[in-house]
Amino acid sequence: MSTRKILVTSALPYANGSIHLGHMLEHIQTDIWARFQKARGHECYFVCADDAHGTPIMLKAQEQGITPEQMIARTQIEHEADFAGFGIDFDNYYSTHSDENREFASHIYTKLHDNGYIKRKTISQLFDPEKQMFLPDRFVKGDCPKCGALDQNGDSCDVCGATYSPTEVKNARSVVSGATPVLKDSEHYFFDLPAFSQMLQDWTRSGSLQEEMANKLQEWFKDGLQMWDISRDAPYFGFEIPGAPGKFFYVWLDAPIGYLASFKNLCDKTGIDFDSFWKLDSDAEVYHFIGKDIIYFHSLFWPAMLHGAGMRKPNAIFAHGFVTVNGAKMSKSRGTFIKARTYLDHLNPEYLRYYFASKLSSSIIDLDLNLDDFSQKVNADLVGKVVNIASRCASFITKRFDGSLSATVAEPALMTEFVNAGESIAESFENREFARAIRDIMTLADKANQYIDAKAPWVLVKDDSKQQEAHDVCSMGINLFRVLMHYLKPVLPLMAAETEAFLNSELNWSNYKLPLTNHAINPFKALMQRVDPVKINAMLEASKENLQQQTVTTDTTVGKTAKVEKASNTEREPISDTISIDDFAKIDLRVAKIIKASAVEGADKLVQLQLDIGGGETRQVFAGIKAAYSPEQLEGRLTVMVANLAPRKMRFGLSEGMVLAAGPGGSDLFILSPDEGAQPGMRVK
Repeated sequence: MSTRKILVTSALPYANGSIHLGHMLEHIQTDIWARFQKARGHECYFVCADDAHGTPIMLKAQEQGITPEQMIARTQIEHEADFAGFGIDFDNYYSTHSDENREFASHIYTKLHDNGYIKRKTISQLFDPEKQMFLPDRFVKGDCPKCGALDQNGDSCDVCGATYSPTEVKNARSVVSGATPVLKDSEHYFFDLPAFSQMLQDWTRSGSLQEEMANKLQEWFKDGLQMWDISRDAPYFGFEIPGAPGKFFYVWLDAPIGYLASFKNLCDKTGIDFDSFWKLDSDAEVYHFIGKDIIYFHSLFWPAMLHGAGMRKPNAIFAHGFVTVNGAKMSKSRGTFIKARTYLDHLNPEYLRYYFASKLSSSIIDLDLNLDDFSQKVNADLVGKVVNIASRCASFITKRFDGSLSATVAEPALMTEFVNAGESIAESFENREFARAIRDIMTLADKANQYIDAKAPWVLVKDDSKQQEAHDVCSMGINLFRVLMHYLKPVLPLMAAETEAFLNSELNWSNYKLPLTNHAINPFKALMQRVDPVKINAMLEASKENLQQQTVTTDTTVGKTAKVEKASNTEREPISDTISIDDFAKIDLRVAKIIKASAVEGADKLVQLQLDIGGGETRQVFAGIKAAYSPEQLEGRLTVMVANLAPRKMRFGLSEGMVLAAGPGGSDLFILSPDEGAQPGMRVK
């Protein structure tokens, strides 16, 4: 097998927030693949960096009263600690706010400019008159120009899925100051993406992308590629464009260039030949692992930039789907928006590494972290199957056979079967079919346990005449366990290191085919504990607590005979079936502020509410309270909502919760209002 030169990257986490389990899917996937390549003896480097530029960084630093440089340095320390906690083994972790990135960005831009791929034109943009700054799309809120949904982002609608320009938004407001934006002209710099249309069509169909990605990108070619705006006006935290005072590179221009910068930083520190990886005729392999939400940037803009600057393109870009938890989008209100640090505070990181590996394939489908399945799979596979093999055999080796394995391989055919599975498992890892590799490994683990069950060494050791057989069986079990842990090493590096200490033997591709005979091992120590459901619940609770630091107590009744009910025109009913306190505790009652209220066209009873529930999260709810309240009476009021109710698709749009009200119904209905001093996001207890 010839040695390959491989550079691997994960997408750059943005430097204005914490790492969460969505990030961890990608970094775990990349880390497993990079560890596998290194284990096979290839020259493989895994680099990443914090994406440190842009308006959100600048504004968040202002809010904190520090410089952007101070904030991104602080965030990078946090990010690196979180990744290290999950065993992510970067060869270099850097920042896009670096001298190397500035030099590469300027170099690539200058090459594109000199080759005629940079154009200038004047455009009209929304401008915040109070903050004296142009507003990025996501810093504009307003009503959807397509369906009228309230309080939508400046570039897309969460209700109808439409995309549009911020200038089309109705009743637009600045997220930064709340002011009404005005249109203002500015000269911008554009990258001539359409000039690369044929090259990109050829490249995207060359095998460099997954088929699903290549098919999706055809929509862009069908509609015609557009010029890409690569400049932003001051004030902006980023790199100033050469020869253009007051103009800065858009964050998405220098973010992928961060891959080059991080690798160059590593090369300068270690003596690696940078050019041998990035020159046009390089035989080195370059791979990017990314989420499906940033396919366009990596599969169109990035290769076009490299091509236009006379640089090589990546060999392939591997996209993955999103992480859902318990079958739904990660939710702050339900505690399923889990930060990496919160997970690490409660659970073994290798549980998650294994679970993700057991679900990952080369496709772009979303991955669901079902916490019940998570517990069962880890407990059954790792504790009940793999570790169980060693724990059943090791104590006999230590206590009865002087801590040394026998000189005999008791079942050569079984040993050969385990060893011969290696190349198939390696092929699965190579092709990012991790789930298939895990299935094959667990099939072997079942066979190892069946062998031990059939031989029953705990019975053999009681018969003086069968001591050698017991020794051979237990030694065989340890050797089978060793082969399994060799295959699992890229997935479970921490457990593999403990296994190597236990076995006094390194797990690598050069020695796994040779069983250990007449070999001393150390006393066995538990390699993994079962998943504790109490710790899972504690993690979920801690994730909810990330949303709010205070709670408020509210009386949820109005009058002697009132009951809490969905806001609708229904007759009062007697209280019937009781529920337990545990059932009631599952209900997440949250203080919410009504940002916007409007009548629903075609509905006699409904009012459309846009609710601020704290932590920057908003919800849309349709409530049947039109007979009791006009929309104008509701805006600005605090109320109470059920935040963890499953969303309901209505013909008017998606209702994402329930507002609580009391009363007999009709005009005689009262929404619940917490006392003065309550804030959006507070839990109601």
